[in-house]
Amino acid sequence: MPFENLNNIKEREIFPGYKAKFIHSENMTFAYWTIEEGSSFPEHFHLHEQVLSMLEGTLEIKVGRETKILKKGDIAIIPPNMPHSGKAIKKVNAIDVFYPVRQDYV
Repeated sequence: MPFENLNNIKEREIFPGYKAKFIHSENMTFAYWTIEEGSSFPEHFHLHEQVLSMLEGTLEIKVGRETKILKKGDIAIIPPNMPHSGKAIKKVNAIDVFYPVRQDYV
């Protein structure tokens, strides 16, 4: 189906305070995140290339050895198998795009 509406997608909590709605194309996964202030995700890595686009809020993110504070309009490009972790400083709305499809989010 070529069209979808986020209002029809059930939200899932992946980590405490990290809720997302997922859309899957043939080759990509799109995650529409709402992250509560103070919530963090542990260091991890995966085979997917990931592009994080900040819509609102403040997120401290560590990619490899580099740590940055991301705000509205900032983008992080995370290569496959790169360790990364983060914490929401202020409530976050963001979009992640993963390639290939995140089968664990299907």
